[in-house]
Amino acid sequence: MRPQFAMVLATMCVFLAMLELNDWLFRRFEFVPGINWIYLPAGMRLLCTLLFAEAGAVGLLLVSWLVSFLWFFPGQFERPFIGGILATAAPYLVFLWAKRRYGLQSSLANLTPARLMVLILAFSLASPLLHHIYFALRGQQGLLRGFAAMFVGDLSGTLIVIYLMKAMLSLTRRRS
Repeated sequence: MRPQFAMVLATMCVFLAMLELNDWLFRRFEFVPGINWIYLPAGMRLLCTLLFAEAGAVGLLLVSWLVSFLWFFPGQFERPFIGGILATAAPYLVFLWAKRRYGLQSSLANLTPARLMVLILAFSLASPLLHHIYFALRGQQGLLRGFAAMFVGDLSGTLIVIYLMKAMLSLTRRRS
């Protein structure tokens, strides 16, 4: 139980750090609150889910609720509550799909570069799709531009985070 708790806390901490970094670096690229043209936390969502599975998903749910209720949509209930669930569901559903489709192992040993790119694209589509289905059900209009912005932001942020981590791991392996 202790390792699971540590993974939940690690997920929450790295997501918050990435959210702060994204705000500091890319605040000018915000389309609307919660949707950025470059969104590094999206990459952390996928990475933590791939690395920590269910513990990563729990950490993402808790931290998504925290930032949604306190930062993005203070004073609201439905949107941050549902938004936190959707933000967690997208990477977790992609993770489950990868386990079934590719036999994804917990070590990620069989996660080839091509498969990783498929997961990045699937996640970058799933997250805005789930959110914008919810927005459509709420009767919001003009969803295509928001979907496009969220897709581009999630894709760019995920590519940056995943390949930056991959590069850092390569450098670490070379040194040792």
